Amino acid sequence: MIYHIPWIYTPARTVSAIWHQLTKTEVPELAKCSVLMRERGRVEETIHAMQRADAGSLQVISDFDMTLTRFAHNGKRVPTTHNILDNRLLINEDCTKKMRELWNTYYPIEIDAGRSADEKLPFMVEWWTNVHELLIEQKIRKDMLAQAVRESSAMLRDDCKVFFDHLAEHQVPLLIFSAGVGDILEEVIRQNHVFHPNVHIISNYMDFDHTGALRAFKGQLIHTFNKREGALTHAAALGELQGRPNVLLLGDSLGDLTMADGVPEPQNILTVGFLNDQVDERKESYLNSFDIVLVKDETMEVPNGILRYITSSRDNK
Repeated sequence: MIYHIPWIYTPARTVSAIWHQLTKTEVPELAKCSVLMRERGRVEETIHAMQRADAGSLQVISDFDMTLTRFAHNGKRVPTTHNILDNRLLINEDCTKKMRELWNTYYPIEIDAGRSADEKLPFMVEWWTNVHELLIEQKIRKDMLAQAVRESSAMLRDDCKVFFDHLAEHQVPLLIFSAGVGDILEEVIRQNHVFHPNVHIISNYMDFDHTGALRAFKGQLIHTFNKREGALTHAAALGELQGRPNVLLLGDSLGDLTMADGVPEPQNILTVGFLNDQVDERKESYLNSFDIVLVKDETMEVPNGILRYITSSRDNK
């Protein structure tokens, strides 16, 4: 059963906790019609625990493409960081054609509800590797990336600036974990004026030669279904994330659920999944995996509502 009634199905609690829930709507955004939850009671208990621990114990881990960015706008797909590279400033028509052929081949596999992550993994490696090889052949110019982003239709989700600014205000670290192109990702958030000091990015970064031309991609390939390995590898290097055992995790793929695997001794993890595409086919698997599922919701209203409650004054409890 999917719960929509705020309190009636929750486990037994103390009288004061139940009265508090009856007399105050902590996160009214959870009543949106786009919100689905398998266990509403557990979601509320987790949010309450996070608030009791306050913002000093919180970190946010998020995917980027189709999570912090919109999936679509006015009926048209919003470009991912890889798609933004589809610009004549950077690549030629033949490269564009080959990249679209790869998308048409591998994207249906990525979102296929009938395949396990293990079954999808080798296809994702093929996809990302082939795309990166095509981009390297184009000798993309570093000094043209900012213009390509400006000319693109890249869009953060509605109220995403509120999200970034609120985290910065409360000094909550935001770890963006992306299988996209890190250089493009940074430029998108920079041009939206939300690249605050609390933002950390793990992604596929370009390596340019002395002339500023792309010659390779740095480090280990990051794709949709190997984020756990990246999370474990980078966790120790980000000292700012230490001592923050509560995690709000945002993603649009089941592969994103492993992004918090590098968090040492986690206490509370709340997962929010954006279900953007093939809703009927994937709804059940998302409900079984994410604590909160947002169906075709192009806003950050729900994450913002959760953050507002977690970071609210302890005197309001």
